[in-house]
Amino acid sequence: MGVIVLAQMQMAFNVNAIPVSIGPIVEELNVPSTGVGTALVVYSLFVAAFVMLGAKIGKIFGERLVFQVTVLLHGLAMALMAISQNATMMNAAQALAGIAAAALVPTLVVLIAANYSGPQKSQALGILAATPALSGAAAFFVAGFLGTYLSWRYSFGLLTFVSIIVFLLSFRLKPVPRQSGIKIDAIGVVLSAIAVILISFGFNNLNSWGIVLASDSAPFNLVGLSPALLFVVFGLMLFQAFFAWSHQRAELGKEPLLSLEVIDSSKERATIACLLVIGALGPAVNFLIPLFIQIVQGRTTMQTAIAAVPYTLAIAASAIFIVRLYDRLTPRRIAVVAFSLTATGMVLLSFVVGNNWGTAMVIIGLLLVGLGEGSLLTLLFNVMVTSSPKSLAGDVGALRGVANNLSTALGTAFAGVVAVGLLSMFVVSAVNQSSLPRSLQQQVNLDNIDF
Repeated sequence: MGVIVLAQMQMAFNVNAIPVSIGPIVEELNVPSTGVGTALVVYSLFVAAFVMLGAKIGKIFGERLVFQVTVLLHGLAMALMAISQNATMMNAAQALAGIAAAALVPTLVVLIAANYSGPQKSQALGILAATPALSGAAAFFVAGFLGTYLSWRYSFGLLTFVSIIVFLLSFRLKPVPRQSGIKIDAIGVVLSAIAVILISFGFNNLNSWGIVLASDSAPFNLVGLSPALLFVVFGLMLFQAFFAWSHQRAELGKEPLLSLEVIDSSKERATIACLLVIGALGPAVNFLIPLFIQIVQGRTTMQTAIAAVPYTLAIAASAIFIVRLYDRLTPRRIAVVAFSLTATGMVLLSFVVGNNWGTAMVIIGLLLVGLGEGSLLTLLFNVMVTSSPKSLAGDVGALRGVANNLSTALGTAFAGVVAVGLLSMFVVSAVNQSSLPRSLQQQVNLDNIDF
């Protein structure tokens, strides 16, 4: 279990180190804070787009071999991230890391399903769900310290060495036999990948291209409509086409890219919907709160870490220990309480940001969100795994990967849209109500406001 956890921490550390390092990256690379958020969106986009393909690759070549290769590939991507000189290199590094993670994520679920059963499997899934939060806490401290006193680059360079350690330890894992006769559904890969890319790309450009009507910076428009909106709509249509195609292949006795058995019940579909919601809220908070602390309050990355670590620890603790309530409470009851905690924390954080309250109130709000989020991550993950047969563990892992990373991309992109949109509204209002001469106001570029 230790090797699996370490591999998950390797991926999660990268994702959590990016928001903590916003300030130093913005200063050194001279990119806007939303540009740093784009790197996180790129990573999540590639994972979500190709994780179903990654699950099939694991079945064809064997999950342990795929685990070993992709761990090293992810480490190579982190080396590229550490030497990035501009936003393009940073995005390329995160794209490569996303491709590696797309094949790595499903192997983790398969390896757990192959080695654990019953209550032990539930506990193992809880630990796996908590690992990103534990890694987040480590990232806040390590990346916060390195970003403040040395350089943000060391945080990502460190992951290259971690990947080598994971690779060496991976030979202790029990090999999972490869499955013969597996054929990759190429059309399904294309449909799902393009759908994910269009939806993520559309959401990420809502602010610059316009939410409904096309802005002047939009590359094109269709009868005045924003291409961002068109991308989202067309992406949803392609997802519908993907599921229709998968149903057709299943009826013909051919294996689809994603086994539809993992989403054939209303409970499983509701679980995925809940996972998308909580998966989007977490990254949005993880992006906006460090942005608020560093950019608005002017704090250092280490001060940001101190404020945010309780949030990640709350996620980890609730994700691990919520399994002890499974015998006492129904999944529905646990989910209702967890969502209520999350909503209460989000409302409190909105007041914190609106009134510029201190660190203590930030921590309280994050604790409430973290307790609800961690409980839901383990609960929903466990429901997904236990609702499907062991042979479909890879498909469950792929579906979870799509939901987690697509929601991460959408949550981060939506947070950036809201932040920049509100900033633009307040700046324009302040300029219009100011006593500045009209000639001076006209010299201020209000069409491309950013942090």
